[in-house]
Amino acid sequence: MDFWDFFWLMIYSFFFLAYLMVLFQVIADLFRDRELPGWWKALWMVFLIFLPVLTAVVYLVARGRGMARRQAELVDQARHETESYIRDVANPSPADQIASAKSLLDTGTITPGEFERLKTKALA
Repeated sequence: MDFWDFFWLMIYSFFFLAYLMVLFQVIADLFRDRELPGWWKALWMVFLIFLPVLTAVVYLVARGRGMARRQAELVDQARHETESYIRDVANPSPADQIASAKSLLDTGTITPGEFERLKTKALA
């Protein structure tokens, strides 16, 4: 195999992987869209099977804005869920803090004075 054969193999591989990424994004967007009726989804899938490249290009042109909007909503939802989880983990409720301090007092790790200080801090 000479240099040019390898070069063209890399070019073809790049475009094939790019096509697969677009195809999977289109299919994921089809199933993510709640406003599109099921028979339209089925029709898009049939066209994706028989005319995949042309259908993918038409889908990106015709529904690209909605596709971007749905992806942005998905990213916002994931960010909101992550922030909520971090808030819940980083800021336990006062009852959780007091229960944790009580278990430390029961095991003898902290003194009663330290327990009262932790309880006061949790309730503040």
